[in-house]
This record gives sequence, C-alpha cells and structure tokens, in this order.
Amino acid sequence: MAGHVPVLEDGSLLSRLDRKLLRLERSLGLLSGLAVFSLMVLAVISVAGRNLFNMPLPGYVDWIEQVMPLVAFMGISFVQRDGGHIRMDILIGQLRGRALWAAELVSVLLMLVLMMALVWGSWAHFQRSFDFGAPLWSRDSSIDIGLPIWPAKLLAPVAFSVLCLRLVLQAWGYGRALVLGLHNPAAVPLIQDTASQAAAEAEQLAGRG
Repeated sequence: MAGHVPVLEDGSLLSRLDRKLLRLERSLGLLSGLAVFSLMVLAVISVAGRNLFNMPLPGYVDWIEQVMPLVAFMGISFVQRDGGHIRMDILIGQLRGRALWAAELVSVLLMLVLMMALVWGSWAHFQRSFDFGAPLWSRDSSIDIGLPIWPAKLLAPVAFSVLCLRLVLQAWGYGRALVLGLHNPAAVPLIQDTASQAAAEAEQLAGRG
C-alpha cells in the first residue's frame, strides 16, 4: 500500500498526542521540502556559474552531502503516520477485526525494535564525529571545502527518534483496538478497499483541478 489513507481523530488522549506529534512531523516534512528546493537552487547556481563565469559553486558536492539527510530522513515519520510507506497488503488486507489489529500491532512492534536499534547505531555514529574540543566541534569534515559532517550525521537519530514516537503511538492505537474490539480506531492508518482508494484519489485529483 502507498498513498494517503484515513487517520481518524477523537477526543482520546491517544488522538490528542497523535495531533501534537503530527505538528512536529509536518514541520520536519516542510524542512525536507525546503531541502529539496535548496538542492535545485544550488544546482542552478553551480551550472550558471560554470557556464557564465567558468566558476562553479565551490564545494557543490559537499553541500549536497549536508542537505541529503534532510531529504532522506525528515519526512519518514509523517509518511508513516498517513500509511504512505510501501508495503504488501495482499494478506493483511484480507483480515478483519481483531486479527487485523493483531497483525498490524506485530508489524509495528517489529519496526519499532528495528528503529530503536537504528537510533542507537546512528547516535553512536554521530558521537564518533562530534567533539567539543575540535575545530567546529568536528573530528571529520567534507573533502572539498572542509564542512563539518556531524550536523548531517545528527539528523538520522533525530528523525529516527521521531519515527519511534510515531510507532509507539501506533502500537498503542492497534493494541487499544485489539483489546476493545474497535472497528475504526483513532490515530492509526486504516486500510481502504480498492473502490475507496480509487474514489479518494479521484477526489484528490478533482480538488487540484
């Protein structure tokens, strides 16, 4: 499944926490979008400088290395909230009720374990690069113009930590649905059938027209 799916809201504590985390996720997603725009600006400056003045942007590749983690990581929690990551629904899409919520809960918990390991590993990777006693607080730097690399390395554990918070909320939502036997739980992406997905996509396209 990929694309936007409905996430219901209600007055529960879980739903309130979901909406608060969503504000942070949207901000990080906006930051990721601005990073994409900045890459286009850098490309224009570098190409124009090379063609017009025979002087491309110094450290162009170095700047791309700094910006790419913003593009790659900052939006992953927002996409997880809306169920936009690619996954196989051939089996899970056939489940209903508690069986569906149990399968979703297990998959979210497995993802949470993996992401917690990635937070630990990426934080250790950042610590190897950061040093208060070094120039620019950095033990390593980019090859061309010597930009410190630790800010880019810090983005990974930050983004993964936000995703862990999202997965905790989704595990709570699926667990709550499993225990209470809810039909349409809040704060989790709900699977749509083919007809509903087609109708939602048509409505979205009509709104853009």
